[in-house]
Amino acid sequence: MDKIGKYEIIREIGRGATSTVYLALDTFYNQQVALKLFDLDALHDSNRAKAYRKQLLTEASLAGKLSHPHIVSVFDAVMDGGVNYVVMEYVEGETLEHYASVDRLLPMGAVAEIAYKCCKALEYAQHQGVIHRDIKPANILFFGQSDIKISDFGAAVILNQQITQVSGVGSPAYMSPEQVDEKPLTHQTDIYSLGVTMFQLLTGKLPFEASNNYGLIYQIMNVEAQPASTFRAAIPPELDAIILRAMQKDLSRRYQTWDEFAHDLVDFLSTKKVLAQPEMFDTEKFDTVRSLAFFKDFSDVELWEVLHVGHWCTVPSGQRILSEGAEGRTFFILASGEVNVLKQGRLLSQLHKGDCFGEMAHLSEHGFRRTTDVEARTDVTLIEIDADVLEKATPGCRSRFDGAFLRLLVKRLDVANTRISHLLND
Repeated sequence: MDKIGKYEIIREIGRGATSTVYLALDTFYNQQVALKLFDLDALHDSNRAKAYRKQLLTEASLAGKLSHPHIVSVFDAVMDGGVNYVVMEYVEGETLEHYASVDRLLPMGAVAEIAYKCCKALEYAQHQGVIHRDIKPANILFFGQSDIKISDFGAAVILNQQITQVSGVGSPAYMSPEQVDEKPLTHQTDIYSLGVTMFQLLTGKLPFEASNNYGLIYQIMNVEAQPASTFRAAIPPELDAIILRAMQKDLSRRYQTWDEFAHDLVDFLSTKKVLAQPEMFDTEKFDTVRSLAFFKDFSDVELWEVLHVGHWCTVPSGQRILSEGAEGRTFFILASGEVNVLKQGRLLSQLHKGDCFGEMAHLSEHGFRRTTDVEARTDVTLIEIDADVLEKATPGCRSRFDGAFLRLLVKRLDVANTRISHLLND
């Protein structure tokens, strides 16, 4: 097979009972995509085929709807009788199912960071009116050091949409009690499933196991899960508590919001026992930029982009960061600490957490020479951004930076005018 629709087939990359996934080329945009071709004839049960087609329509309806760095984008879909396929973003990696066995477990910190990114992605989906309904390791793609993308929204509930939702879908081992009971679902069902996913990624076991689905459903409805540390003694009480709260059967005791869930993960990742490495987790970086005044108008999606274009570094107290007269194309945002701005050795100002400096290198169209010295007054953490790299960011992200720079310039002009006024009065 050389072509499906307008897409040139490169090679087969996966196969299931009812679908085949190909690596394909979108010749219009000259980009590689994943094309999932469905074979509904393989489903001999007409009722099952009808339900499955509804799932395909659900996934197809999400084309262009969910745009988040941790959700696989759906670009195109064709549901046309004998030809049914969905075209998605191609992610070169594997699913977390690969790391859900005892001999391949990821570090605890990596699992917590993955869960945090899932929280932010599923919170975004919730705000778009989408509940996934089938969160499990097999539906989370893993690549790089700790990057993830959630896939397979075929079982999703899409609020305020006319498509009839299919009941009884999802993977039983990861279903919440209310999903098993076929009650109306909210985002809290995904919170539960993410708790089960964390449990399995940390221990290599599911919290509930039985010889058949009836026994499994009984346990999900009636038996309290044991702490994950029962099966992996190194898991600390704080992480046990997070998983058990996510998996509470009583909705009032389960996490009420994704933000609550994410906040507890940040607290856990901030503890010294987890941070055995000098590098900050993306989780902590995201939480930091979200708290900075400079980024107050940025959406979560744009903040994740900031993390990809920015380089984080620490500078000890007393060390010079910028030198007067030096050329440069980078600017800096203070993630923590304070710096002194000096002109010919004289202190001009002090900048604090959330302040920006060096931005004229970005705003200038030509080569720019620094007009002041900047040195660390305390130990500082900096987000360094190269103006040339920023130019390759999305228009939305660049626009947010332009707005932030405009507020910054207005603030500095106001301060300068106040100083001039005081000098004139003196």
